[in-house]
Amino acid sequence: MSSTFSTQSSCAKAASTPSSGQETVFVDQYVDGILDPDRPMLGPVRDGGYIVSKTAPGCWGPMITPAIRGGHEVTQPVFVEGAEVGDAIVIRIREIAITSLATASGTGEAIAGRFLGDPFVAGRCPQCQTLYPETSACGIGQTSIRCSKCGADASPFRMNNGYTIAFDQDRTIGVTLPAAAAEAIGHDAQRYSALPEKSKQNSILVFAPHDLVGVVCRLRPFLGQLGTTPSIPLPDSHNAGDFGQFLIGAPHEFGITETQLQHRTDGHLDIDSVRQGAILICPVKVPGGGIYMGDMHALQGDGEIAGHTCDVAGTVKLQVHVLKNWPIDGPVLLPVAEDLPYLACPFSPEERSRALALSRSFGLETLEESLPISVIGTGADLNQATDNGLERAAQLLSMPLAEVRNRATMTGAIEIGRLPGVVQVTCLVPVGRLEQCGLLPFVKEQYAGQ
Repeated sequence: MSSTFSTQSSCAKAASTPSSGQETVFVDQYVDGILDPDRPMLGPVRDGGYIVSKTAPGCWGPMITPAIRGGHEVTQPVFVEGAEVGDAIVIRIREIAITSLATASGTGEAIAGRFLGDPFVAGRCPQCQTLYPETSACGIGQTSIRCSKCGADASPFRMNNGYTIAFDQDRTIGVTLPAAAAEAIGHDAQRYSALPEKSKQNSILVFAPHDLVGVVCRLRPFLGQLGTTPSIPLPDSHNAGDFGQFLIGAPHEFGITETQLQHRTDGHLDIDSVRQGAILICPVKVPGGGIYMGDMHALQGDGEIAGHTCDVAGTVKLQVHVLKNWPIDGPVLLPVAEDLPYLACPFSPEERSRALALSRSFGLETLEESLPISVIGTGADLNQATDNGLERAAQLLSMPLAEVRNRATMTGAIEIGRLPGVVQVTCLVPVGRLEQCGLLPFVKEQYAGQ
């Protein structure tokens, strides 16, 4: 594997050579939407230690809060002891729990005249022209977000079809609500959203949308944002190969060139299998890695086809391990077994016995031993994302690209994480290749007994 990314200095200059990391780092602080390698990190956490965090909702809340410059509100990154540029960090997702009582979401559109180039990144008050204006909610409804300087309606977005959804006590079922209930929740948005104390977003519950009523949904929370800090400043929601396209040549201060997009770490995944029990392996592109998280979703179908889903506040516990000299470009995922595509599930002893009998009937005495992995690909669209994932898998496994294509077809799948361009390339891989690239212990751990 080769590395092409920058060795730009870490934001944790004071902790660049930590003597001893903490066993557990507790996180309750959030960035203003910009992941910047020159800003301070929390920690350090020791190699093998834990990060415990309260997370704030992503998407709609930050989207109607133009002072948050990245489209999401993620946690302040954590420095991992011993993580150097060219390493990787293994993240075991130990616990994820929803704390919100309700949320609101839906399809939406940007409002002309209320942003500079990108409504997620550079909101602007339409009246006083303040860029990134401070705002607050005044009442409820889609005109409730007001500029603190001049009082104008300043949300860069409106919903065109939305819903308010309440959760049961166990956070396993949700139901969308009628107007009266949505409006009552909107007036008590702070309690129902359970925003963390240091969160700065306006709660989307104040919009009180109610176009869908009586829809029942199953809940299964996951993290839409989980990863490491990019090696140049990037808006958090644009730290991916698809949303990052909007930064290329952008007129605001976070505009980049196409070449600079390689500094991303693809932490904005929106892959519903990045949930409790999964293992995510992330590139280290700045000293200390800079683990951050957020954008917890209560549920999501593959593709996040509405553009947004049920964003919630929650609590997360991660365990981190440094994987030395492992210069990957983007994340590798080991989903929990039940999230694997049918063709990528490890074979049972009975299946292998039948396969061996078949092979021996043709004179073949040995069978390949294999286990699954999932490589993340991102790009401007799904075709480019798929190419990116296949190429990353080929490089990781020292395998011809054509062979990866065959294996993904025969023993796996290309799954859509998010439109327009995040995919999982999943397939069964020979254990020899997994051992060669250093993944075998983690894959065996994840799928032992399957």
